[in-house]
Amino acid sequence: MLDIKITTVAVKKPKPDQNKLGFGNYFTDHMFIMDYTEGTGWHSPRIVPYENLSISPAAMVFHYAQEMFEGLKAYYAPNGKILLFRPQKNIERMNNTNRRMCIPEINPDDALQAIKAVVRADSDWVPTLPGTSLYIRPFIIATEARLGVHASKTYQFIIILSPVGAYYATGINPVKIYVEREYVRAVKGGTGQAKVGGNYAASLLGQKKAEELGYAQVLWLDGVHRKYIDEVGAMNVFFVVDGVVYTPSLEDGSILPGVTRASCIELLREWGYKVEERKIAFDEIIEANRAGKLDEAFGTGTAAVISPIGELCDGGERIILNGGKIGTIAQRLYDNLTGIQWGKLADTRGWSVTVD
Repeated sequence: MLDIKITTVAVKKPKPDQNKLGFGNYFTDHMFIMDYTEGTGWHSPRIVPYENLSISPAAMVFHYAQEMFEGLKAYYAPNGKILLFRPQKNIERMNNTNRRMCIPEINPDDALQAIKAVVRADSDWVPTLPGTSLYIRPFIIATEARLGVHASKTYQFIIILSPVGAYYATGINPVKIYVEREYVRAVKGGTGQAKVGGNYAASLLGQKKAEELGYAQVLWLDGVHRKYIDEVGAMNVFFVVDGVVYTPSLEDGSILPGVTRASCIELLREWGYKVEERKIAFDEIIEANRAGKLDEAFGTGTAAVISPIGELCDGGERIILNGGKIGTIAQRLYDNLTGIQWGKLADTRGWSVTVD
């Protein structure tokens, strides 16, 4: 168990208007920091006032991108308790990323304790309006001040918090997605299955192009054939074809194993839907649409939860899904997931963890 030293802020910040939070615009009064030193391990856990970091310009994170991050949320339940949604899954993925990036793993119990402690310290920042939550961003950076391509000998594990509203300005309304066939974000054997900044940096040019064409996100295809569907920008993706739910498999290691993705698959199978995880050529989606069998499509992720797709654009081919409206399955998943997350529906699976 960590012995966390807590230094409270002298003057608290004013809270933002909960009706105008957006996503990632505001940060709370405190943050968690823990250091790693080779030969000592993780040490000096502490909660301190939120402030800028002091770090050497030679820190290896800047030059060789040795870092990782996670994302999860805390929710204010009707009974006044603060809930986390499946945090153990995020911590498991965090350590999977750590192994891929040659970063020392963190004891899962210590990571959960740290998350709870900093949320507890800033519990008055958990927003209460419907659809709002407290976004939790744990991350690790390599801090050794040395130029030379090798794993760092020192690191910092940091957790910051941000009260948020909807990820997309359109909320649960369907978004328009652009199919990217020129650029790729990840390849088999790369870091696609890890949650690292480099994956997102690689996606920026494609995202910029999509936005200039009036689309909210990019649908990425595989990096070898430019044929098989990977994921959508910040989300995993699902398609419903003739009543069967399809989502790209994780077997090639180029797709992030989303916590929301896994939760959706579990719920869908419990409800009796047939769910297939396999390689999906985008041409299959085009043909299903032409045959009138493409029922709906949606993205899943911590930030947006469920994001229905209203349009797909592939060059000159535009696919309008479900009349541009949210589909039945997407709506049911959204209602159930958010109901559990905000403590409005009974959690019969042990997914919610209370910050006590």
